[in-house]
Amino acid sequence: MKPTPLAAALIASLLVASASAQTVASNPWVRGTVAQQQSTGAYVQLKSPAGGKLIEARSPAAGQTEIHEMAMDGTTMRMRQVPMIELPAGKTVELKPGGYHLMLMGLKAPLKAGDTVPLTLVIEGKDGKRETLELKAPVKALAQGTWTP
Repeated sequence: MKPTPLAAALIASLLVASASAQTVASNPWVRGTVAQQQSTGAYVQLKSPAGGKLIEARSPAAGQTEIHEMAMDGTTMRMRQVPMIELPAGKTVELKPGGYHLMLMGLKAPLKAGDTVPLTLVIEGKDGKRETLELKAPVKALAQGTWTP
């Protein structure tokens, strides 16, 4: 049975709405490491049209992956694990050095410029539904003499 033009239009609009509700990840990257370094930071820009929150991250390159933030505590910059990062509807949230980021801990091998690190991000929408983003993040060289997660 062929759908009526109205039914076809409704189906098409539902498919577009469903596709536009997905979170978009852009510019993922991971900071390179030096020999014996056991952890590093991973960064990405996230935009959720409908809003939601980043609730989990994982990578086979590390024994553990956590969501972290760096924030001032009085006059001291401190890093701490957070349970999630809010993704306001339609706004880009940047995970970057010195702010929100992902910590890859217990690295299984050193990461050098040119390597690619698989990352899996779990986003929970305002409706409670979860989506999984599979990323391939290029490794960027560690800046000489500096390290900021």
